[in-house]
Amino acid sequence: MRKSKFTETQIVGMIKEAESGVLVPEICRKHGVGQSTFDK
Repeated sequence: MRKSKFTETQIVGMIKEAESGVLVPEICRKHGVGQSTFDK
């Protein structure tokens, strides 16, 4: 299995941002993640 380039803390932070109402495309741009990757 491939190792993620993000730590668990970073991933949880991105998910919490999305839950707080920040738009997903904005989060993806900020962290350099594709939207399809974010949805996974």
